[in-house]
Amino acid sequence: MAKGKSLTACRATAQTSCRVCSHRQVCLPSGLESDDIEKLDGIIQHALPLRHGESLFRHGDPFTTVYAIQSGSFKTFIWTSNGEEQITGFHLPGELVGLNALANRKHRAGARALEVSSVCRIPYKKLEKLAGHMPRLQQKLPRIMSREILATRNMLILLGKKSAEKRLAIFLLHVSDRLEARGYVSNDFKLSISRTDMANYLGLSMETVSRLFSRFQGLGLLSVECKHVRIHDLAALERLAYSVSNYHSATQQS
Repeated sequence: MAKGKSLTACRATAQTSCRVCSHRQVCLPSGLESDDIEKLDGIIQHALPLRHGESLFRHGDPFTTVYAIQSGSFKTFIWTSNGEEQITGFHLPGELVGLNALANRKHRAGARALEVSSVCRIPYKKLEKLAGHMPRLQQKLPRIMSREILATRNMLILLGKKSAEKRLAIFLLHVSDRLEARGYVSNDFKLSISRTDMANYLGLSMETVSRLFSRFQGLGLLSVECKHVRIHDLAALERLAYSVSNYHSATQQS
């Protein structure tokens, strides 16, 4: 098993200051001096955790706050012209949510908790003022936004015109990589994303996603129990995701 902390064990993290938060190396405090971290800590607001299905912000809400996920997970989504929900991303501990509303000063998407989740609320005006006196923090904000845009673009490229099995394999590897970057176990985790939401994001039907999970289990790539995912053969999953040939056809012929 890959080394790292258990994501499941960290779900119920209590309110924590930036100085001792386990996500500080991938969040806003990364690269800041201890005095600057203390100043950043001084503007952060904590609130009660959100329950599954509760909104962090809604489409049309004014942009006032940046949210750093402390525990749990969220999905962001937009409403299509025919009134259907289209998921645009999933967000994990240590990631910032809400910065993409900066340009219009209004949220063009909604964000909803996928499980019991807690966030650090950072008033943007206070953050902007603080960043004016902290060059490293000032440089970090556009980098975070750029990284988010790049990650979204890369996922669109990876998923575009791919077979259904490749889409799911790429998605699972992407989640695994993000967890590993945050010090969590990357091949054994709770995936609090419903198959309906996964299908929505990947442009597949829920039945296809369920069938693919069964197929991957049959091939010995992974096992799933409720929402607990254990990847048994990471190399084979990578070959499935990124090979030029159709993996399923190859396995049928072998």
